[in-house]
Amino acid sequence: MASPGDHPSRRPTMRDVARTAGVSAMTVSYVYSQPGRVSDEAAARVRAAAHELGYPGPHPAARSLRQGRVGTLGVVLGERLGYAFDDPQAARFLAGVADVCAAEGVGLTLVPITGAPSDVERVARAVVDGLVVWTTSDDDPVLDAVADTGLPAVVHAGPHHRGLPVVGIDDRAAAEAVGRVAFTGARRPVVLGFPLDRARDRQLLDGDAVGPVRFPVTRHRWEGLRDAWTGAGRPAAELRLAVCPVNDADQGEALTAELLAGADRPDAIAAMSDELALGALRAVADAGLAVPGAVAVTGWDDSDAAEPAGLTTVAQSLRAQGAACALVALGRPGDVPGRDAWRVVERTTTRRPG
Repeated sequence: MASPGDHPSRRPTMRDVARTAGVSAMTVSYVYSQPGRVSDEAAARVRAAAHELGYPGPHPAARSLRQGRVGTLGVVLGERLGYAFDDPQAARFLAGVADVCAAEGVGLTLVPITGAPSDVERVARAVVDGLVVWTTSDDDPVLDAVADTGLPAVVHAGPHHRGLPVVGIDDRAAAEAVGRVAFTGARRPVVLGFPLDRARDRQLLDGDAVGPVRFPVTRHRWEGLRDAWTGAGRPAAELRLAVCPVNDADQGEALTAELLAGADRPDAIAAMSDELALGALRAVADAGLAVPGAVAVTGWDDSDAAEPAGLTTVAQSLRAQGAACALVALGRPGDVPGRDAWRVVERTTTRRPG
């Protein structure tokens, strides 16, 4: 019988090692998976044979699958892959996930979603122990794909879908609270918002003409800001919603510049993120207008850039929420709360009552 050396293109197998070492294939398997069950003498023979034949050992992924654990947590990211590194809020959230992965000794796999039919298959084929879903739309088909895996899974900030747990803050309550600050003394306010649905259309809508909103985060923040405006007896139609296709400071700046150049210039801008708010502040400065005298501005997330800009904003810990999501997805929910803490941080970009 030819030896493995006679076939240099063939990778040596566990059976080849067993034959060379004069032991069973099961003994070779135990040397790599349960060494305590093998004598020192047999283990030495196996390792010597493996070295002689150039056998590297069982493939780590195959071994992990046999053990029922692959040692990796998956994050389903409903954005282009670069978003995870470019967006400060996404980076904070992923840092929280990574903190738990490091503590638990597991890897982290990003599963980007593009809106293509291949998204569902990409999620279904992900070799992971659990899944964290970055907030997405109510009608995103990847939610069914995540639920169908049967793996521990969690959705950050919604939507609620087929019993999947959700971790996040009460966006509607937080939005109403920051809205009351944003709209102090305002007559022509605008909400600078996230996309309404997966079409991500850029648009400007009157508050009484906003149709279905498929992204829960957009929906809840819009509802809370609208509540803050109408709760003071003012009509919803007077609160406009300017929709940005992506969460990006340049987008916020461009759309704000258009609004400021229009006939009905806003005197208050409540942005759904600090990124959009910082872009709005740049546009206001370029227009030569005073903040908050001519235009008040609020953001959301209390990012590192918020305090230097004097930005009034909603503070929340996306890093803590990322860590909580990771624990749930690893099957260790413990005392993880479904709703995280938040607070409004008032700085110099908003007016004082009176």
